[in-house]
Amino acid sequence: MKNIRSCEEIGILQHDLDELQKSDMHADDYKNTSAILRTRLERLLKERELRKSSRSTQTDDFHGNDNSSNNNNNNNTIGNRKIFSTGTHPDEELRIRPPTNSQRLLVVANRLPVSATRKGDASWQLEMSVGGLVSALLGITEFETRWIGWAGVNVTDEIGKKSLTKALADKRCVPVFLDEDLVNLYYNGYCNNILWPLFHYLGLPQEDRLATTRSFQSQFDAYKKANQLFADVVSEHYIEGDVIWCHDYHLMFLPKYLKERNNKMKVGWFLHTPFPSSEIQRTLPSRSELLRAVLVADLVGFHTYDYARHFVSACTRILGLEGTPDGVEDQGKLTRVAAFPIGIDPSRFIRAIQLPQIKEHIKELEERFAGRKVMLGVDRLDMIKGIPQKILAFEKFLEENPDWHDKVVLLQIAVPTRTDVPEYQKLTCQVHEIVGRINGRFGSLTTVPIHHLDRSLDFHELCALYAITDVALITSLRDGMNLVSYEFVACQASKKGVLILSEFAGAAQSLGAGAILVNPWNITEVASSIGYALNMPAEEREKRHHHNFVHVTSHTSQEWAETFVSELNDTIVEAQLRIRQIPPLLETNEAVERYLDSSNRLLILGFNSTLTEPVDTGRRFDQFKEMEPRLHPEAKEALKRLCDDPKTTIVILSGSHHSVLDKNFGELNIWLAAEHGVFLRTPNKKWTRNMPQVHMDWVDSVKHVFEYFTERTPRSQFELRETSLVWNYKYADIEFGRLQAKDMLQHLCTGPISNASVEVVQGGRSVEVRTTGVTKGAGIKRILGQVIHYKDTREPIDYVLCVGHFLPKDEDLYTFFEPEPPTPVRSSLSTPVNRSSSDRNGSTGHKKSHPFPPSNSNHISNGDKKDATPSILDLNSNNYFSCSVKRKLSSARYLLSSSADVVSLLKQMADVL
Repeated sequence: MKNIRSCEEIGILQHDLDELQKSDMHADDYKNTSAILRTRLERLLKERELRKSSRSTQTDDFHGNDNSSNNNNNNNTIGNRKIFSTGTHPDEELRIRPPTNSQRLLVVANRLPVSATRKGDASWQLEMSVGGLVSALLGITEFETRWIGWAGVNVTDEIGKKSLTKALADKRCVPVFLDEDLVNLYYNGYCNNILWPLFHYLGLPQEDRLATTRSFQSQFDAYKKANQLFADVVSEHYIEGDVIWCHDYHLMFLPKYLKERNNKMKVGWFLHTPFPSSEIQRTLPSRSELLRAVLVADLVGFHTYDYARHFVSACTRILGLEGTPDGVEDQGKLTRVAAFPIGIDPSRFIRAIQLPQIKEHIKELEERFAGRKVMLGVDRLDMIKGIPQKILAFEKFLEENPDWHDKVVLLQIAVPTRTDVPEYQKLTCQVHEIVGRINGRFGSLTTVPIHHLDRSLDFHELCALYAITDVALITSLRDGMNLVSYEFVACQASKKGVLILSEFAGAAQSLGAGAILVNPWNITEVASSIGYALNMPAEEREKRHHHNFVHVTSHTSQEWAETFVSELNDTIVEAQLRIRQIPPLLETNEAVERYLDSSNRLLILGFNSTLTEPVDTGRRFDQFKEMEPRLHPEAKEALKRLCDDPKTTIVILSGSHHSVLDKNFGELNIWLAAEHGVFLRTPNKKWTRNMPQVHMDWVDSVKHVFEYFTERTPRSQFELRETSLVWNYKYADIEFGRLQAKDMLQHLCTGPISNASVEVVQGGRSVEVRTTGVTKGAGIKRILGQVIHYKDTREPIDYVLCVGHFLPKDEDLYTFFEPEPPTPVRSSLSTPVNRSSSDRNGSTGHKKSHPFPPSNSNHISNGDKKDATPSILDLNSNNYFSCSVKRKLSSARYLLSSSADVVSLLKQMADVL
């Protein structure tokens, strides 16, 4: 049976979107898609069933038919071990054979799964690389996989580059060529010297200890340059429909660079290390840039929920974005963040221990350690692996249990890594010193308690060691996942040994049910756990092993990859559905052309985040400078020229106090509407009240509440206006501010305002209590009436531009001007047809008219002389431009990205006058 992913599974994902595209849905009908979004789980479950059905009936193209138990033993996950296959040619094990009719998967990682050694001008020897990622991804057979990465060799000549590219193409690998200087700054520098220690909670190095040519900034620049080179190669080999899977901290900028080239690419990013808490992440100088670059991806994956939670928290606290159960949201753009625990190919280990040569090796080891319990540690010789802590805990166990001196042995495999780094050299000396002391203290002429090897083992030796081990001891101080624990479990079908696992390894969240979890820093606890494991009854050992074995055999590397790609495909579909609600970017040229062709124009502009100076979008707010918004310096000249045009009327409509508007627009002959239109200033600079007097007897009680929460929430503030009160926690700790806001809302609704005629409006970082009915949409009608009387307007308004960063409560301003579709012919007994929005492209050509006081009775609505209703608004749909600034989830027709875009639009309008 052929692979069915492309024709069935992908079809399931696209079905709902296709159905929507067949219908003529307006953006405000997005709520009707909720039923479709609820089928997301059904789609994923159906895909899972299809994968299992396909896998159970199709031929395993990757492993072959007859020799599958042999040719699969070709790689491992620890250090620099040479990987041997049994029964296949060494070159054959490098070939990645894709199934037919499958979705293409571009795996982009820092290193290729092969290492290249040059043997001549145009001759290369390729050897399988090692590592957890290689082990996991080479077990994937459901996708047509191409691997893009660095080959680990510096190639400067064109002949070498072409020949290496050709040699790697046979292995479905694509090289990225990095020169030696770039590798030193990018890989050895920023990746291994800055990001890797930080992500493992080791902290940043002192910059004064770096060479002058290896400062933080120079390494960061090299990091971005290397990511650009990776993006160039990916773009060159990308075919529409490909899934691009970026891996690890080496390529955090890659999603951004890929999306800049082609926004339709399906891009996922996965981190194979821990992600630190926000307090650690915020120490990184380039913290915001890295986070924003990753957030461009469609799906961001981590090994555990803790790492995903830390990432979302960092985006919330550092970038000030909204964290949701699904991920991180930025003004309507959602990046899904989820946990995808990686696995291994357990069948490779299960089959391996049945091989004759490995059985023979198992027999030799059992004879060698007869009468003694075997404890095993397999780690890279690295600071995060906790090898000194492990050995010290074993020493304490021997101290407290003298009866075990000749009955237990610890086999510690410590694979050397980064041997040229002084810190690693010191670690090696420290481990050797501790091992020597313990062996000298507890050893004898015939036995020693610790066998320590500073080298790697081949696959057969390692499987044999796993099989004869009674207790596996993994004491990582911080580890992304640690697949050694998975390999150990897979080889323990006969022995059913005990796993002692650090709670700081990612595997602890997967194998915690059957393992003994320990804090490696607590030497006493680890020593006690060793004693408990060695004396554990057989029944308990078997039950613990069963829990772990079920997880390892069901959560395989194949399942890991399939689940990630399946979730990524589904995320793309959901994003496309969500995009239907997001307004398109405004075509400024069209807006300017229609502005020039009109004769009576009305421009309604917000102030905050619309005409104000741009501010840092991160969390490093200068509260003193930002407490009062300031007009964008380039906007004043454009506004002045537009105000001087007799055909143009400009209204600044804001929720701010009138003193703030006076301070920023006092010099201009412009209409100012403060507190959502309650107060209005005419161009002759006279303020008047624009709505009837209302009862404000609720103000004092609400003020007391706001004062209380301001006192208990550092860096928050409240503003007392004439018709409302606003509490702002923009500068406070985000999560604490949200908790306080929630507490405040509960108190207000059950106490001070329970019977008052007020509304509570919750913004992104604020809570406002205002008089009922005070909105920008409610105020605009009165404002227009004042404008008409003041200017003695005779000609109908035929062009409206409405731009602002308004709260959803105030977006009724956009719909106020929205032209109505033509009313169908109906009998006099029929009920009126509800008003609906025209489509965003403004193609209907419908008009909108509004009645005003009798002083304008000479203006006839819609040009119909039989209609005696006076009107001043004769607006064609093509001449109405409502624009939301930044806020993508909006009822406005169009979107402008920033206040700078608003200023640029005003400049263009001023220039055509």
